[in-house]
Amino acid sequence: MYYEIRTYRIKTGALPAYLKLVEEEGIALQKQYLGELVGYFYSEIGPLNQIVHIWAYPGLDERETRRAALAADPAWVAFAPKIQALLEEMESKIMKAAAFSPLQ
Repeated sequence: MYYEIRTYRIKTGALPAYLKLVEEEGIALQKQYLGELVGYFYSEIGPLNQIVHIWAYPGLDERETRRAALAADPAWVAFAPKIQALLEEMESKIMKAAAFSPLQ
């Protein structure tokens, strides 16, 4: 299993608006296309204004196919600029679970 860990730095003061937009419009679309949501988090201590969400994929080809389908959906095309306006930085990492990890 591959895990995509996406980390966003949100503009100062925009975290509540970001979370509301994702909850009301974005997460249903993402779940429809991206598959298994492992977790969706925001920072409380340490570097503030951070969002981390983790998605699981059985393979990198499937991830690419699913992300392309999401990007082609007119609802996502309309939604994405709303949250992009609230972002300062985006980072995406692909991680592979170690053999002894509880998550495989």
